[in-house]
Amino acid sequence: MFEAGELIMCGGHGVCRVTAITGNPIDKKDLKRKYYILEPVFEKGSTIYTPVDNEKVVMRKIMDEKAAKLLIGRIPDMETVWIKEEKTREQMYKEAIRTYDCQSLVRIIKTLYLRRQDRVQQGKKVLSSDEHYLKKAEELLYSEMSLALSIPKKSVEGYIYKQIHVNNR
Repeated sequence: MFEAGELIMCGGHGVCRVTAITGNPIDKKDLKRKYYILEPVFEKGSTIYTPVDNEKVVMRKIMDEKAAKLLIGRIPDMETVWIKEEKTREQMYKEAIRTYDCQSLVRIIKTLYLRRQDRVQQGKKVLSSDEHYLKKAEELLYSEMSLALSIPKKSVEGYIYKQIHVNNR
């Protein structure tokens, strides 16, 4: 169970702050079930109520600074994940996004970034589905990393690039 004030990843909403743990906000007579009241960090003005025991929605603590730096250090050695069959590839992307698995998100970003570069060099258009999943994976990963590293979200990509190139000299 998470505590009030903790930052968590919450399915479909990204990084959220647990603002409180309360009784059922809809059925006040239900005294047994507890709910998290969540506030998305990067979507101001919304509130989410989700049962503490909700097994359908992925909820986990965000990574800490040490985990973020370790993940960045492993990026150069991570394999790309290109799957030729479009439906299978899309399912893999959806699963990584649904589960917020940081390593899978990095692999998607790396794969689609390299694929974009390759297509541009060949004079081909970048596929809209590739761009969609690239943006979604970046949004999720960079949101979490910005908080873990205490840097603005817009600076995360540059920070990662710098760390990879400094360490590989």
